[in-house]
Amino acid sequence: MNISTIVLLYLVAVNLIAFHLMGTDKKKAKTRDSRIPEKTLFLWAIIGGSIGSIAGMQHFRHKTRHTSFKIGMPLILVLQVYFFGRYILGLFV
Repeated sequence: MNISTIVLLYLVAVNLIAFHLMGTDKKKAKTRDSRIPEKTLFLWAIIGGSIGSIAGMQHFRHKTRHTSFKIGMPLILVLQVYFFGRYILGLFV
């Protein structure tokens, strides 16, 4: 298995987990159960799950009113795309 496949599988897994965490936290919010900390949701976005987090926010209509999430999640994605493009693909030189 080459490095590209490993990175792709990692990103798919992290984004699926981030998406699932948004759904789980929304369900817990409705049932007033113990919630997933916001820092955990941001951590999963930072380690590569920003697309899954944003998709989860939209799909579950969760955290969409929180400014920190409305701005923070897309900002994390933009930074990830920039760093990937600059340091992995050699773009933006």
